[in-house]
Amino acid sequence: MTPTDLSGLKVGIALTGSFCNLHMAFSVIEELSDRGASVQAILSYNVDRMDTRFHRASDVKEILRALTGKNLIKELTEAEPVGPRDMFDVLLILPATGNTVAKLANAISDTPVLMATKSHLRNKKPVVIALSTNDGLGNNGANIGRLMNMENVFFVPFAQDDCINKEMSLVFKQDQVIDTLLAALDKKQLQPVVTTW
Repeated sequence: MTPTDLSGLKVGIALTGSFCNLHMAFSVIEELSDRGASVQAILSYNVDRMDTRFHRASDVKEILRALTGKNLIKELTEAEPVGPRDMFDVLLILPATGNTVAKLANAISDTPVLMATKSHLRNKKPVVIALSTNDGLGNNGANIGRLMNMENVFFVPFAQDDCINKEMSLVFKQDQVIDTLLAALDKKQLQPVVTTW
């Protein structure tokens, strides 16, 4: 059973450019905050700057500031101190694009999200990945496999979201995000990690 009170838990939520799924991040942040967790949002450059058919960048930032009550981490120089200052108990990348997954698997840290993740991992604390990628069963499959084998990296259970029209696409199960996060704090991977709708 998931604890109701998460007071004292420090959560970093890193948002990347799966723009159609940003609303899921908003819901998770709201639930965590309502349950007492301290939540800090970290933005990729695309989330920070790009207007899309789903959201204007300025609206996304306004929502995140209102939900967290904090300034946003949007630059490499703001993300680098995450580890040295021991800012989070757990870092959640939600949604995690294929681009972010590929870079993380190959030790590239050229965005605030990736820099924060690298900095957080140096403290041997958990990183939770909530996949949202159209090529999870394609070229990015190898990167997902590498990350699954990496110490202190955990995945929100995921499934094919549209196996007929987007057969390579994988998306995380929103109702399992917080349970995954809490399991990761105990260094456990919530199972089954590959699931169905």
